[in-house]
Amino acid sequence: MTEIDKNPSSAPVVLEVENLTVALPKGSDRKYAVENVSFDLRLNEILCVVGESASGKTVMAYTVMGLLEKNGPIPVDGRVSFLGENLLKASPKRIRELRGAGMSMIFQEPLTALNPVKRIGKQIEEVLTIHTEMPKKQRIHRVIEVMNDVHLPEPERLQNVYPHQLSGGQQQRVMIAMALVLKPKMLIADEPTTALDVTTQAQILKLIKEIQATHNTGVLFITHDFGVVAEIADHVVVMQNGKLIESGEADQVLNAPLKAYTKKLIASVPSLAPQKREQNDNVETVLSVKHLYKRYGETGFLAKIRQVDAAQDVNLRIKRKQTLGIVGESGSGKSTVARCITRLIYPTSGEIMIGKQEISKISQGKIRKNRNKFQIIFQDPYRSLNPRRTVGQSIMEGMNNYGIDKNKARIRARELLGLVGLDPESITRYPHQFSGGQRQRVCIARALAVDPELLIADEPVSALDVSVQAQVLNLLEEIQEQFNLSILFITHDLRVAARVCDWVAVMHNGKIVEYGPAKDVFRNPNHEYTRALFAAAPGKNWRSGE
Repeated sequence: MTEIDKNPSSAPVVLEVENLTVALPKGSDRKYAVENVSFDLRLNEILCVVGESASGKTVMAYTVMGLLEKNGPIPVDGRVSFLGENLLKASPKRIRELRGAGMSMIFQEPLTALNPVKRIGKQIEEVLTIHTEMPKKQRIHRVIEVMNDVHLPEPERLQNVYPHQLSGGQQQRVMIAMALVLKPKMLIADEPTTALDVTTQAQILKLIKEIQATHNTGVLFITHDFGVVAEIADHVVVMQNGKLIESGEADQVLNAPLKAYTKKLIASVPSLAPQKREQNDNVETVLSVKHLYKRYGETGFLAKIRQVDAAQDVNLRIKRKQTLGIVGESGSGKSTVARCITRLIYPTSGEIMIGKQEISKISQGKIRKNRNKFQIIFQDPYRSLNPRRTVGQSIMEGMNNYGIDKNKARIRARELLGLVGLDPESITRYPHQFSGGQRQRVCIARALAVDPELLIADEPVSALDVSVQAQVLNLLEEIQEQFNLSILFITHDLRVAARVCDWVAVMHNGKIVEYGPAKDVFRNPNHEYTRALFAAAPGKNWRSGE
């Protein structure tokens, strides 16, 4: 083991950011995206930059990589040195030379960063074609080699597939392979695990740590997930509104933060220990699902039928004012069950009772008459709101469909906006004029407008910052108490499940493999898959509540 391996703090500096200030365009909500920020990144070090949305962390990373858009943020002061070379004074040609060969970046959403009409092997090879004079045979050999390095299965076969044919974790591995193919000294990872389930996230984090150790790479890891920080960070930088609030060794920042803002962020992170929640079994059942099956079938001319059992013999029950969480990886069947319950898709067989109404087999016309009994809150509020309609119109639509006149609906919409913590006067604003957390509040208000008995929340906080996430979870608890709501809460985040759920159902390959009170499932999981999920949770020993 080298001296660098033993002590990253003694290693050479690969990136030095000194008094960096980046101005925002005129008319923005503040003058600077990044203001007077300084830090060092060393070889074989993982430096995590943490902060909420609009804290400036991604703008800072894009400044380092020379990826700022024209007419966008502009560096106006400071110095950014990569191996002693000031990137802010380098020509565009020089920046292009350094990208890939010296420094690389992994983006948050691989499907938007990968070319959908190019095979993945060609996309990785393109980096070698642009930056080297390797002959074709050597390029192909290097592509296979780097795909092996990131543990992509069967690279000789996989290099010929398209991005959409891969899972989310595999797409992210392709992005990492592209970033590593020229063995850069610095890797910037911008929220690379945000949309991944816990086991895939654990694999990607392990891979990044392997890369750091094997190649002495300096890794600048941008995240809002403190569990991830606890899992991989050597040092931490905390940013707020473009300013550096606190920095230090990971252990110190995570366990003895000095600044109030850092303390607030950490306090917003749910523990893995379930909260004590009062249970009342002597109340009516709001949702009962028995022997639910959903089978998808694909057919083609002279082709065999391909069938997928997305939900198999699913049984669950939710009582009044109870929250049942369904947890599991992507593809486990969680969302399929939710869509069957809301009748967005037809179940193949089984029984779904909302109150005393059996809804699994009734027509779409009758479902529309009963849809006020159950409402769904989707993962992405921006996509679930019509961008051409004001939030008031979106909230009022359901009430109008059930015969409430426009004046009463408008009064109720204003009341609901106030209830979810928004200004009633914002009723005339459009979705793009709100932050992500505010848009999710609008969606909650819309769901409450028709007085449902059951809320289905499908990953409603997975894309939110920890402090905003805490606010939305608190809000859901408040409205549950006020409206006597039952909630079906779908999540892959075990900390969130521990925070809000009374009961938990663990799904794997379309089946419920474990089901019971949250405190029992979390403290003494019986199924091997449940234990594997808990073992993969990032930062599981930090703020575990044990």
